[in-house]
Amino acid sequence: QVQLVESGGGLVQAGGSLRLSCAASGRIFTINYMGWYRQAPGKQRELVAAISRGGTTNYPDSVKGRFTISRDHAKNTVYLQMNSLKPEDTAVYYCNVQGSTGSTYPLAPFDSWGQGTQVTVSS
Repeated sequence: QVQLVESGGGLVQAGGSLRLSCAASGRIFTINYMGWYRQAPGKQRELVAAISRGGTTNYPDSVKGRFTISRDHAKNTVYLQMNSLKPEDTAVYYCNVQGSTGSTYPLAPFDSWGQGTQVTVSS
C-alpha cells in the first residue's frame, strides 16, 4: 500500500498564492506519474497539473502560467505552486501518484489518491 498525505490548502484572497504538498510513503519502487486534480461542487474532477518520471509537465489552459508542478525524487513528494489565484480556482485539490511498489520482482503497480485539501479563493 502507498499512502499519500496532502497539505497546504486554505483560504486566500484573489491574486494570492498557495503551495500544496503531497508526500507518498510505503514500499515504493518507482514513481512514474504525479498529478494534481481538483473538484469543485457540482463539477467533475479535472486535471490541473501533471509531471512524468522524466520531468515532462502538463497543464490545462485554465492554469497555464499560474500553476507550477514540481517533484522531489528523494522525498517522493510532489508540489503545486499556485499563483495569481482566482475565485474559480476554489475546489478540493487531490494528488494522484502512480508507479510500482515492492522490493523484489515481480513488482506491483499502484495508483493512489490523496485525501483532498480545500482551496478557497475569495474575491
